[in-house]
Amino acid sequence: MKQGQILNRIVMLVLFGAILVYLGVNVVGSLTDPLITTLSYTYTVDDAVETTGLLVREETVLPAQTLYADILPAEGEKVAKGESIAYLYQSADALERSSQIQALALQLEQLEYTLDAAGDGGDSAQLNREILDSMVELKASVARRELNGLSGDTLDLKSLIYKREYAYGDGDLEATQQAASDLRSQISSLQSAAAASTQVVTADVSGTFSGVVDGYESLLTPESLESLTPSALEELERREVSGDEGAVGKLITDSTWYFVCNVDEADARRLVEGESITVRFSRDWSGEVSMTIERLSEPEEGQVLVVLSSDRYLSETTLLRGQSVELIFDSVTGIRVPKEAVRVEERTGTDEETDEEYTYQQTVVYAVVGAQAEAKDVTILAEGEDFFLVEAVEPDNPDNTTQAKKALRSGDEIIVRAENLYDGKVLRTG
Repeated sequence: MKQGQILNRIVMLVLFGAILVYLGVNVVGSLTDPLITTLSYTYTVDDAVETTGLLVREETVLPAQTLYADILPAEGEKVAKGESIAYLYQSADALERSSQIQALALQLEQLEYTLDAAGDGGDSAQLNREILDSMVELKASVARRELNGLSGDTLDLKSLIYKREYAYGDGDLEATQQAASDLRSQISSLQSAAAASTQVVTADVSGTFSGVVDGYESLLTPESLESLTPSALEELERREVSGDEGAVGKLITDSTWYFVCNVDEADARRLVEGESITVRFSRDWSGEVSMTIERLSEPEEGQVLVVLSSDRYLSETTLLRGQSVELIFDSVTGIRVPKEAVRVEERTGTDEETDEEYTYQQTVVYAVVGAQAEAKDVTILAEGEDFFLVEAVEPDNPDNTTQAKKALRSGDEIIVRAENLYDGKVLRTG
């Protein structure tokens, strides 16, 4: 074997040996003095109980006698007494005629809007700027999904374009006026033909509109909650219920709505009629509602029926019926740290009156500050399966900058595991 090849093999063996030694030292070091850290963060622990139940409202179903209907209000929209809710058509042709009337009415609205704007005049440069601004605003509204004013913004943009044509002399004012007159005639003719085949559904009372009829409207009313029992509620939840498929919707005629559910008797003892409790919805709608405890039934086989009420978020909950919720008795917010990171140390103090020394125990967590370990005094607020919720102990002197800096904060690098840990220990070098 050549001398060069032998030398190369020796160098490779030396390098391989150095790598093994380096890995071995690190493994031994990690076993003898393991440093494991994690970041702390703000967390909320709820004292809550989960349950299922039904939403109850004062509801009036709006029946229909035909399959062809044009619903006017949006879901959750408030409707005044006497206001039109739906147009009912006797045939598909009548429904198509109504669509034609609506399309022509939109065209007429555009022309009349343009004719009104045409008389304002204006120089072309200013009109160009207004058109650009209108286009930008229209695009921004679509991007933000602010669609309520989209129809008006579109009319403004179209009218500015027509107005610009008149400013340049390209717009034919007489032709536009004649087109508007023709549209009025067409609309009048179609409306006369539609009168005999169209019915209007109006609101007998004011209320909030919902397009969903599920059959519970007559089975479960606010009045029935006064005598409802836990077993009766369970039977209602199990029952297969279907609504009137021919109905155009319903009106919710009272702003107060209810949620009725069963809870364990032990949990019910923590509830007091007339007081409030936070209810968290998270299935079909996400939100927290403060609700009043209206009624607690007598216990029945370890269950108590609870009736809760609220006059908020009605328009956002019109589609809800059977829901799973959390009844939140209390919430605590603090800093979440692993249980392994919490330590109890013995401290020495001096009585200010007698000058006598005494010992006491202090709960602490250690954080990595720079290259050192720093003890931070904490108080335990709540306990989870594998964590504690803590808060920093208030400093004796809030104006003391050093004490304030040593307080635990969210985002601190918390030491979970380390050997021979003490305040000021150097953890990292280099």
